[in-house]
Amino acid sequence: MKNRISILLLALAVVSCGKSVNKEEVTTNQEEKEIAVGVLADKNATAQTVTLYKNLFKLREKGYMFGHQDDLAYGVEWKYEEGRSDVKDVTGDYPALYGWDIGRIENNADKNLDGVPFDKMRQFIKEVYDRGGVNTISWHVNNPLSGGDSWDNPEGTVASVLPGGSKHEVYKGWMDNAAAFFLSLKGSDGNLVPILYRPYHEFTGDWFWWCKNTTSPEQFKELWKFTVDYFEQKGVHNLIYVYNTSDANVKNKADFMEYYPGDEYVDMMSFDVYQTGEGEKLKEYTDNVHSLVGVMQEAAQEHGKLTAIAETGYEAIPYEKWWTETLTNAIGDYKISYVLVWRNLGWNEYMDPPRMHYYAPYSGHAHKADFVEYYNQDRVLFQKDVTKENLYQ
Repeated sequence: MKNRISILLLALAVVSCGKSVNKEEVTTNQEEKEIAVGVLADKNATAQTVTLYKNLFKLREKGYMFGHQDDLAYGVEWKYEEGRSDVKDVTGDYPALYGWDIGRIENNADKNLDGVPFDKMRQFIKEVYDRGGVNTISWHVNNPLSGGDSWDNPEGTVASVLPGGSKHEVYKGWMDNAAAFFLSLKGSDGNLVPILYRPYHEFTGDWFWWCKNTTSPEQFKELWKFTVDYFEQKGVHNLIYVYNTSDANVKNKADFMEYYPGDEYVDMMSFDVYQTGEGEKLKEYTDNVHSLVGVMQEAAQEHGKLTAIAETGYEAIPYEKWWTETLTNAIGDYKISYVLVWRNLGWNEYMDPPRMHYYAPYSGHAHKADFVEYYNQDRVLFQKDVTKENLYQ
């Protein structure tokens, strides 16, 4: 078992040049929390991962990173154009943070669930790291019990993948595929690229096989701990682990922390929430998000963790001041690490009804001026801002 307190005391003993240290003389509980800030769940994390994590604590004092899912892969009416980004087309700058998903890697597929080739994803992640940006990865992993996708959530799936479960060995094989992918992510400097990894996301909802409607807190915690430990055993030491709820079923800190696997297994706290509807729905979103950020920040401060809004957005962004009013007011003065909006797919014929599906403005968007104004806010950080910070040094 990991033991953060033992590590802290050992570090203090070393600093004291071998002198005997009495625990009562070392720290108060509050001081222990302050010392724990910046300590990763993976005690064997790579130097670049440790450095990034510590620098993210410093960066939040300046502002929060803006992120976009699949930003470099495709946008509205384009795909795989070298160097292109809808965000860059509008602002002249890339996002600071880039989201990716490795769903279907469990099948040894050459493309993820959204059609992005894994070879291209590796290259995009390398490009981001080389210019000082940050990458985050989620995994819409298929259901190993039913054979369905992530959204197929019968009772008992989590139990089946835990040690002793009927699908445990199958799931370990899937984890091996993911581990191999994480270990293949290297920058031009030859170092492994640090990843903000967000497993089992949105678990407070009822749509994925790991969600709380079919999974007990004890099962979820065991699954999370198994995942962290297994990746470490496989030599994966470039992950920063992000605990992630949805806005569903979270009204207070107890709801937010009910499935929390412990400080020794989590590096960052986050939640996902989307804007739906116009009119009063705009204010409802702002109020709801502001309240949720407050709940999350209180929990994170108590546990010495970073925070983020890991997914959000307003499909097609029909409100002309969504960025500078709705989203900005929702975050308020809270010091979070990042906010990420979902992908810019463009026309989606498979949705009901078929429609344009995008969450960041593109060059032809009617309200792109508001996004430019948002971009110019001092507290909103894009690629040029984080490049200057040398987050990996």
